[in-house]
Amino acid sequence: MLFKQIKKISLLLLLAATGHAQQKLTLHYDKPAKEWTEALPVGNGRLGGMVFGRVNEELIQLNEATLWSGGPVSKNVNPDAFNNLAPTRQALTEGDYEKAYELTKKMQGLYSESYMPLGDLKIKQDFGNAQPTAYYRGLNIQDAVATTTFTVNGVEYKREVFASAPGECIIIRLTASKTKSLSLTVSAASQLNNIISAGHGLIMLKGKAPAHADPSYISYNKEPIIYTDTTGCRGMRFELIVKQQVKDGTAYTKNNEIVIKDATEVLLFVSAATSFNGFDKCPDSQGKDEHKLTLEHLKKSEGKKYEKLLKDHLADFHGFFNRVSLTLNDTEKDKSALPTDVRLEQYTAGGKDANLEALFFQYGRYLLISASRTKDAPANLQGIWSKELRAPWSSNYTTNINVQMNYWPVESGNLSELFSPLNDLIKNISVTGTETAKSFYHANGWVLHHNSDIWGTSNPVGDLGKGDPMWANWYMGANWLTRHLWEHYEYTGDKNYLKEVYPIMKGAALFTLDWLQQDKDGYLVTMPSTSPENRYYYDGKKKGAVTVASTMDMAIIRDLFSNTMAAAKILNTDNDFTKTLESANSKLLPYKIGSKGQLLEWYREFEEEDPHHRHTSHLYALHPATSISPLTTPDLANAARRTLELRGDDGTGWSLAWKVNMWARLLDGNHAYTLFRNQLRLTKDNDTNYNGHGGAYPNLFDAHPPFQIDGNFAGTAGVIEMLLQSQNNELHLLPALPDAWAEGNVTGLKAKGNFTVAIKWQNGKLAVGKITSNNGGKCSIRAAQPFIIKETGLKSEKSEIGYSVTFNSKKGTTYTVEATQ
Repeated sequence: MLFKQIKKISLLLLLAATGHAQQKLTLHYDKPAKEWTEALPVGNGRLGGMVFGRVNEELIQLNEATLWSGGPVSKNVNPDAFNNLAPTRQALTEGDYEKAYELTKKMQGLYSESYMPLGDLKIKQDFGNAQPTAYYRGLNIQDAVATTTFTVNGVEYKREVFASAPGECIIIRLTASKTKSLSLTVSAASQLNNIISAGHGLIMLKGKAPAHADPSYISYNKEPIIYTDTTGCRGMRFELIVKQQVKDGTAYTKNNEIVIKDATEVLLFVSAATSFNGFDKCPDSQGKDEHKLTLEHLKKSEGKKYEKLLKDHLADFHGFFNRVSLTLNDTEKDKSALPTDVRLEQYTAGGKDANLEALFFQYGRYLLISASRTKDAPANLQGIWSKELRAPWSSNYTTNINVQMNYWPVESGNLSELFSPLNDLIKNISVTGTETAKSFYHANGWVLHHNSDIWGTSNPVGDLGKGDPMWANWYMGANWLTRHLWEHYEYTGDKNYLKEVYPIMKGAALFTLDWLQQDKDGYLVTMPSTSPENRYYYDGKKKGAVTVASTMDMAIIRDLFSNTMAAAKILNTDNDFTKTLESANSKLLPYKIGSKGQLLEWYREFEEEDPHHRHTSHLYALHPATSISPLTTPDLANAARRTLELRGDDGTGWSLAWKVNMWARLLDGNHAYTLFRNQLRLTKDNDTNYNGHGGAYPNLFDAHPPFQIDGNFAGTAGVIEMLLQSQNNELHLLPALPDAWAEGNVTGLKAKGNFTVAIKWQNGKLAVGKITSNNGGKCSIRAAQPFIIKETGLKSEKSEIGYSVTFNSKKGTTYTVEATQ
């Protein structure tokens, strides 16, 4: 008995002691970055910078979250769209998929606008022919500070860069081990139309974004970038200011550069702003005063000592980052002294590196904190870091998976406040989407298709018939995004918030009720319908993309109706509407299992053009939704498992990440871990073949390829799914723990119901957990082995999968979960 008590006390002390202990959280390298995917990202949620760490000419590429081409969306951009809807449906009813495909193209609108690069900052230090030694380049993601050090002629030089949210600027400090040995020039440039001036110790770059930018995959227009505004409402202004503050030495401006001589310390403040004033405001005539904003941001930092600036930055960043800690296999050999690219090489070759895995997990949280803190501008396809004038896929908001992926870890990763920018965008699109629903389909509610942007584009893209309906004509974007509104409520329990967003959820449901059609068997189906971004064969080897009732459509609609009904019940409102949803929900086309035991992707068992397609859209009900689960629907879960087996374990970077989450939902930690390892395969810097396999670039950016940040965020979410799940009204501890993570400790994760969770495990089994009930109420816990709730004395009972217990928790109370064997 005494031994058992000592063991329990030891476990509790161990959990408490390691609550904020984490393995080393630094990316570092022994050479400067040559490629953009080797540079290191910093960001304050609005301003972003990619730090290259070059010796003679440092390069920091800059971005601002609201800097986009274009302006507010036009209304009724395709007046003939609705006239093609009934003929499309008739063609589908008759099985004429080719005709339906061509008619669907006639219901397309305009392409979204593009995210733009802000500019480049260069810092030149002339060391002649001297060769640097002791070179180091690193990014501490816990502190959000990038550091470069090297020695030339016996003098050690150091550069520190961070993006301060409290200071609203990017701060750069240059120091040297010898006084008065810093001589340099600072310059700024932009790919966008601009004018540069310098004086009074600063550089000022004023510019204007294009009125329109074609997507990078469009090549038929002679002028893909257009600055001339024919509408009077497109093309936002922007401004960038770089100001110096030196200790010792002299500083002056010459040829639009800042020249600094013989200084001991140099501080550079980088401030920027745009005239963006909301999705529905002309960025020029109704725009904000970007010059005033840039100066206001600058005033929050300039004149302050570096130590104060850093202290404020750390306090702010730690307030988010330090909420969650993760340690994996702490007794494993530590490889953190190796450069990160070398570690990736060894890991890709099959080496073990649990510390690297934990680093990648926290890197996703680091990137979200750094990219998602700006009103109306959530993290886009590249977060906030983009160097291209025509970025891949316009670096926009791709809503058939990608922008949603960006926010998978926002709640469970204890960063709930950072959901706010996506919440803003959803509200904005619900406005533009209402007009699209009416003008394109004569329908109620609001609709969103496959692409959006900061202006809330909601029409099916494709440039009025030039796009492929396989991706352009997809109608479920609004429905999917409302899941995030619902989840924010599930994690926070904030009924005032739910009341605020319920009309948006209802609006998506209203459109869907109008969109659904009754088939010959009496089922409600969608037509036209696609399964992003896949094709099928029919009548031999004819290729089709447009069809009836793709499985993803039906899964998303079930999810939307279920969540909207649940919200109405909580708010005690809309009883009649709830009955309408219940009736429609009962008539939706059911899921079907195919001849190979797989969940069918379409309403018929078509042969897939690409059996290993990167999208696994038809498994939406498994993840991110919750209606398929080994615990509640074992037959459908087995069909989902078979589907994943047939799809295979390869794919693009974000595809691998989605599969990590799905295998975790199937409670198969080892298979999830296999996909997670694939995410960390080192990818060549110049590999831009998006049909090639995905992995990670040397700076740990997700390689689609090319770079897409969604894989980083979804990879972080996948790790959480392996350690904690709460989608079945219970807290499932270590539901998919892989054998590779025999020992570990995680703290600060969030579960639905507003529970904060810490877990310690040993020898692949739960040792002890801590559950803090922030709201109070029912608490159900599940684990693989028996346990007891220490504070209540309740013992778990054996169930079909593991052991479980349910009790009423008290608000503000922490409960200890102790394994009993």
